Amino acid sequence: MTKRYLVLENGSIYEGEAFGTTGTSVGELVFNTGMTGYQETITDLSYANQMIVFTYPLIGNYGVNRDDSESLRPAAAAIVVHEIARRPSNWRMQISLTEWAEKMNLPGITGVDTRALTRELRDQGVMKAALVDQVAPDTVAWLRGQALPTDQVQQVTVRSGYQNPNVGVTIALIDFGLKNSILRSLAARQCNVVVFPADVDAKTVLEVDPDGIMLSNGPGDPQSVSYAIPTIQALQKVKPLFGICLGHQLFAMANGAKTFKMKFGHRGFNHAVRSIDSPRLAFTSQNHGYAVDEASLAGTDLIVTYREVNDGTVEGLKSTVYPAFSVQFHPDAAPGPHDADTIFDDFLRLIVADKRRKNAQTV
Repeated sequence: MTKRYLVLENGSIYEGEAFGTTGTSVGELVFNTGMTGYQETITDLSYANQMIVFTYPLIGNYGVNRDDSESLRPAAAAIVVHEIARRPSNWRMQISLTEWAEKMNLPGITGVDTRALTRELRDQGVMKAALVDQVAPDTVAWLRGQALPTDQVQQVTVRSGYQNPNVGVTIALIDFGLKNSILRSLAARQCNVVVFPADVDAKTVLEVDPDGIMLSNGPGDPQSVSYAIPTIQALQKVKPLFGICLGHQLFAMANGAKTFKMKFGHRGFNHAVRSIDSPRLAFTSQNHGYAVDEASLAGTDLIVTYREVNDGTVEGLKSTVYPAFSVQFHPDAAPGPHDADTIFDDFLRLIVADKRRKNAQTV
């Protein structure tokens, strides 16, 4: 294998071997603690422009198949592993991770001490990094001068709407970086789904007469997607609404709360969250670098419904005025535990209850 170097903006340099596509790549360096699910992770659009450090030591051992991708192409800027599997084997495998990375123009580096690298990111926080084939005296200075994209949602959202038809209730799903697993979760419940781009206006959404509104996950800083706030504010007044991940943060902002960037975020499939209203504890799939500032909830109509067990951050909200709620984690769980899958059922029950309430008011 060819030598490749991972350069961090703090000056640290990690040497390894190249796989995947060649050339220089720049992105925000983050780590993921999942033991499996690398294919879903790499194709999760929430990882747009990010370099993913996998903490599990062996990646690629069951290859890549056509069914487990969360989008058509890799979203990550690069992947960093301790060891890439040289002889993957699984009955569902169609291609190895190294072959797929090369085919998809995804840069990778193997042979890195990912334990030391993860400790560095935990101590100093996520930061810019670059994969390069050679290190020059000015490489770190060059990296520090590189600007990462701001509104990353516009890179990944659908350009025009489409329908995923079914026989059940109609859900208008605003795409900020939609995972296929959300569509699968709704399809399993026979929902008729109409997908809209991130910059859609409320009037266009309401023209399809949806029974409920969903705000999807997505990449980057929610502040850069502030153009979605007026739409959310208008929709929550007339239809039941449910937000996931970035959709959760935008729902909070639409109701007067603020968000902040976390030191190293939550990225993995074993994050424990506790329900405020019950003794229920759920292990969840998470992927986010921003969170809702709980102090900013004072004076809003939002209350906390879930909290992260390890650091106490806000993991769920609901409105006391509108039939609307959100969660920071991924109830679609692809990959990850299915402890929170019933939240989709909670949303459908909210839609039914809202219909009954409105019908009673018209009698």
